[in-house]
Amino acid sequence: MIMTAQIIDGKTLAQTLRAGFKKRVEALMAAQGVRPGLAVILVGEDPASIVYVNNKVRACEEAGLYSEKWRYPADVAPAVVLEKIAGLNADPKVHGILVQLPLPAHFDEAAVLEAISPQKDVDGFHAENVGALAQGKPRFIPCTPYGVMKMFAQGGIDLSGREAVVIGRSNIVGKPMALLLINAGATVTVCHSRTRDLKAHTRRADILVAAVGKPHFVTADMLKPGAVVIDVGINRLPDGRLCGDVDFDAAKEVARQITPVPGGVGPMTIAMLLANTIEAAEREAGQ
Repeated sequence: MIMTAQIIDGKTLAQTLRAGFKKRVEALMAAQGVRPGLAVILVGEDPASIVYVNNKVRACEEAGLYSEKWRYPADVAPAVVLEKIAGLNADPKVHGILVQLPLPAHFDEAAVLEAISPQKDVDGFHAENVGALAQGKPRFIPCTPYGVMKMFAQGGIDLSGREAVVIGRSNIVGKPMALLLINAGATVTVCHSRTRDLKAHTRRADILVAAVGKPHFVTADMLKPGAVVIDVGINRLPDGRLCGDVDFDAAKEVARQITPVPGGVGPMTIAMLLANTIEAAEREAGQ
């Protein structure tokens, strides 16, 4: 029997959440006179990073948040960026600080992320926040995995006791995604470029999260029939079209639920950045 998967629509869910965020911003303004503020730092001219940053700033403005953007040339001295972060840490208008990754090669990425105050680290990448997430008591959840968890909730997907496979072990998606799934009671396997017989792992998965950055890497024959498939990848094909890490057209005939690209995880990432920034402002205001 051939089935066609239910589409998990991240775009619509993100719009619903963002309408709710606008109300929270208005309530905080009315009660405390506080407008949540996000500062974004962009180094270099990477086209994808420029698009992401502009989308983040626009989303802030639409939800009623204060935002500021700081752009630096690719050859800027790291000390200049660290000095800006120190200033933003001390700025009461700014509740969240985001440094767009990746940074140029002459930067120590870890040192830059550690320079951000843990209370303003709305990406959830500071070691203190990573540790809190590992303990199951997160202050800020990294935005993409946080968005995926919201999609599971929206889709009525019970994670407890399920076999989950995450393909990718990055600090941005793979590792925090695995921690969140563990905290939700799933049995989790993390696969990566050195995993032997990847298909043996993926065909066991009730839940599959693909975050490898390779177009159509996950094929239909790698899926367990009836699996829930979350495609985190955003890849640009030679003809300019966007596609995910999963061969969507074939996979949707095997999976029970699946996210599209675009319109799946991407909009949720930006929505959860807003959520973290508003939460930081509410905490600061004692709410």
